Amino acid sequence: MLAKDIMTTDVITVTPEERVDVVTKLLVENKISGIPVVDKEDHILGIVSEKDLMIKAGELKVPFYITLFDSIIFMENPLRFNSNLKKYTASKVKDAMTTKVVVVDENTPVSEIAELMQNKAVNRIPVVRNNKLIGIITRNDILKALVKKNG
Repeated sequence: MLAKDIMTTDVITVTPEERVDVVTKLLVENKISGIPVVDKEDHILGIVSEKDLMIKAGELKVPFYITLFDSIIFMENPLRFNSNLKKYTASKVKDAMTTKVVVVDENTPVSEIAELMQNKAVNRIPVVRNNKLIGIITRNDILKALVKKNG
């Protein structure tokens, strides 16, 4: 079984200039954990994942506060957090994405893809033809292929 036999061909993609809040919405609405980042010719430039966005969000410093008699008392200026949150949601994918991407071509055996995922600790691998994105394979696609093959 080859990559082309199990890959998803209707791939959601974004450009490096897309805003982080838009990408976050795409991830949530489509119940996916990562999106390939491509240029106008569908060349892979990177991947932006939930993990990347969580790391970027971790840079936000939530202001320390205490509660007293049903009131919240901020020990730091909460306006700074609001300002940083606005900057974060308006930031671009290029500021959060992973640029070292493992890719395979459509004729790569599924067993090799599973091994790559394990060795490189990645959850998805883009499939390319002539360096252009034509599909994506996730760990779930590998599991489905195993069930189909054995069942």
